[in-house]
Amino acid sequence: MDWVARAESLLYDGEVIEADVRLDRGGVVVTSHRVLVFTPDREGSNYRQVDRPNVEGVDVTTSGDWSFLELGVKALVIGVVLVAAGTTVSLDSLVSNVSLDSGGTASAVGIGGMLGMLQTMLTLMAQLDDLMRLFGGLALAFAAVVLGVYLWSRDRLLVVRVAGDDDIELTAPDDESVVERIEAAIVPGATPAAENPDQPPPDDPLP
Repeated sequence: MDWVARAESLLYDGEVIEADVRLDRGGVVVTSHRVLVFTPDREGSNYRQVDRPNVEGVDVTTSGDWSFLELGVKALVIGVVLVAAGTTVSLDSLVSNVSLDSGGTASAVGIGGMLGMLQTMLTLMAQLDDLMRLFGGLALAFAAVVLGVYLWSRDRLLVVRVAGDDDIELTAPDDESVVERIEAAIVPGATPAAENPDQPPPDDPLP
């Protein structure tokens, strides 16, 4: 149901509509007393009304799922650290000259198994920088995907700022003039400055 078109049925006695704007499935109706906001495409109630003195203005902002942004930034930081560490630290050169192969002597004294385990650990350490670069690259790829999802999930919102209560969010229009028209209808324009009483009018013969 198009409640923007049927807003007259919600008016009080003596209340008149001054402006109405349709936004996607909802819209904003500005009356002489209130601002009626219809938000069927947003979570929560489909309709809110605010007395005009409590409306502080209208803004256009963007909103997205912050959990994706947080996860993407964490993955980005981890990926950069791993790639940087794997690139600057060369463990291969540190352990390449270390050899624990003692032939049959170690087996004769019963420590051959321990030396073999240590040699395996040294071999893994020699590959650690490559593994850091590999997992760092995977973390960067994951961060790119998550940040892309965050950018895709962002919405451009029209926010009606309400004093003393939660702001009202609607899908923002592409036409900026629509936003200006809503704000001009909600917030009374500044009245012209009063003339200086000490300054005589132009047709006054006295200086």
